[in-house]
Amino acid sequence: MSLFRCASAFVLLAVGMAVAAYAQTDKSFPSEYEINLMLTQAEQAIQQYKPLIDQQESQVGKSAQDAATNDRQVAASLQAAVNALKSNPQEFNGPLGFAFFQWLDDASRNAALCASSASSQAESQMKNGNTAKANTLHHLAQSCTDASSLLHAVSKDAGSLYVRYLEAERQSAIRNDEMMKQCTEILKRYDTSPIKPLR
Repeated sequence: MSLFRCASAFVLLAVGMAVAAYAQTDKSFPSEYEINLMLTQAEQAIQQYKPLIDQQESQVGKSAQDAATNDRQVAASLQAAVNALKSNPQEFNGPLGFAFFQWLDDASRNAALCASSASSQAESQMKNGNTAKANTLHHLAQSCTDASSLLHAVSKDAGSLYVRYLEAERQSAIRNDEMMKQCTEILKRYDTSPIKPLR
C-alpha cells in the first residue's frame, strides 16, 4: 500500500511538472521569429551606421577622432552580438540580450551626436563661405540623423522584447515556486515511509 501511495505521489508530481512546462511555453517569451526579425533590422541599421563613422572622422576633423574610436567599438560589439544571436537566437533571453539593447542605445546616441556635430560644423563653414564643405557636412548630418532614428527604432524593439522576457521569466519563477509548494503539500499527504518487508 505504501508503495502504491509513493508511486501515486510521483505520478502527481510528474503531471504537475508537465503542466508547469506547458504553461511556460504558453507564456510570451520572445520567439525566435521575433528575435530574428529584430536582428535583420539591427544588421541593416549597423550597415547604415558604420560608414558614417569614417565620414565623421574625415569630415569633422580631429575633434571627432575620439568619438569615432568609441563609435567603432560600439559598432563592433553590436556586430559580434548580431552574429552570436543569429547562431542562437534564444541567447537574447539572457544577459546578451540586455547588452545588445545597451549597445543599440549607445549607437543611436552616438549617431545623434554625429548629426549634431556635423550640423554645427556645416553652419560654421557656411558662415565662412565654404558652401561645398557646408553641403557635405549637412549631408553627413542628415545621414547620421537617419541612422540614429533607425538604431533608436531597433533599440525600442529590442527593449520591448527584453521586457517581455523579464516578465515571462518572473511569472515562470512564481509558477515554479507555487508548483513546488503544491507538490510538497501532496507528498505530505501520503505515507512515504520505507516499505516494511513482508513476513
